[in-house]
Amino acid sequence: MRKKFLVFVAALSFFGLGACVSAGKAIDAAHNSRNSVNWDGVYRGVIPAADGPGINVEITLGLDGTYSMSYEYIDRFDASYTVEGTFQWNDAGSAITLDVKDMPPHYQVGENILIQLDMAGKKITGALADNYILKKILE
Repeated sequence: MRKKFLVFVAALSFFGLGACVSAGKAIDAAHNSRNSVNWDGVYRGVIPAADGPGINVEITLGLDGTYSMSYEYIDRFDASYTVEGTFQWNDAGSAITLDVKDMPPHYQVGENILIQLDMAGKKITGALADNYILKKILE
């Protein structure tokens, strides 16, 4: 009788722990930038330019899934661009893709920062990687 009781307790503990692990994974999967970070607002930074001292970038993200983005080349007269549109979140809720053409569309969303990704949506690496971080200035 005692042996059956121990087997029952062991089985109950095993299944109970499995349920906790599964529930923990579900909670972790739901915790992402989209639902855990106050991401709407205005972001600014200066990113590298191939043929100049840099580009002033400003991106405004709205809770309604819209954005406004302006590029202004430093030291160039009349070299600025502004686009508006919508953005989509990736499945993981960690990055957005703007519906923009001829400009980098992918950004990783973090706490008070946007990190510009390459044209394929991958993190930029190398000596200049930190220059692709836009900082939040307004909410």
